[in-house]
Amino acid sequence: MLKALSIFAGNANPGIAEEICKYVEIPAGRSDVTHFSDGEIYVEINENVRGLNAFVVQSTCTPVNQGLMELLIMIDALKRASAGSIVAVIPYFGYARQDRKVRPRTPITAKLVADLITTAGANRVVSMDLHAGQIQGFFNIPFDHLYAMPIFIDHMRSAGLQGEKTIVVSPDAGGVERARAYSKRLGADLAIIDKRRSAPGVSEVMNIIGDVKGKKAVIVDDIIDTAGTLCNAAQAIMDNGAISVEACTTHPVFSGKAIERIAASPLRKVTVTNTIGLSEAGKACDKIEVLSVGRLLGEAVKRIHHGDSISSLFI
Repeated sequence: MLKALSIFAGNANPGIAEEICKYVEIPAGRSDVTHFSDGEIYVEINENVRGLNAFVVQSTCTPVNQGLMELLIMIDALKRASAGSIVAVIPYFGYARQDRKVRPRTPITAKLVADLITTAGANRVVSMDLHAGQIQGFFNIPFDHLYAMPIFIDHMRSAGLQGEKTIVVSPDAGGVERARAYSKRLGADLAIIDKRRSAPGVSEVMNIIGDVKGKKAVIVDDIIDTAGTLCNAAQAIMDNGAISVEACTTHPVFSGKAIERIAASPLRKVTVTNTIGLSEAGKACDKIEVLSVGRLLGEAVKRIHHGDSISSLFI
């Protein structure tokens, strides 16, 4: 017999949780996620969850540590309330940029976070466009890695960004596989930015590998943090003769002066998803367009609940 289903949301991005609940056609699970006076997080599940499939929707975005702790404590509360299974739906997986040791005596924080989520009691994890695909292997529980690419591809085709007059640009060598997948589906050329990173969040464009002259350029990436890399790449692309430049990026972290940089850059448009909610400044920027991944995540929730394959969602 199929277990009942309930979807709970933390405070990080309640909007996307509402979209998922609407798609699945169930009300959101009742819970309180508040704080004690000293800042400690307090969670109470306000309905019976014994034996049911519980999904916790929570991006680990700014404030990152609070979002992560809310997720862990909600999972623990559901486990101690005897939920049949607990699925952590993490649209944006924070700490993913620390996925290996790049210098001596540094942590692999992505692995630490994976261990914390597993130890808290999650039976499965769903996330989208990880910064590094190997993070799936940091978990010893099933991990479903979804991609925003189908949503972006449809958007780009409707905007006429396809064919030989378009060129897809990877902002660094690590994103070449992603950019190649876009260029193949769009029938477009491929270019790569050769950059040097002197410190975290600081980069300098050295060369552009590929010919962007006379073409509409689209930079594709998984995350925009301070927007330094993105805006430097956009300026270099325009300096090399492109007709226009815009970007499609899944996770709009937008820290520091990111919004100001985008507004002052030659970028015509920056298309992002709602894995992270925008600040008021982000909403006010007319260069930023948001696409929803609520239906995609909702379909994943449905299929996991019913025990159906979700492999078709990975493409």
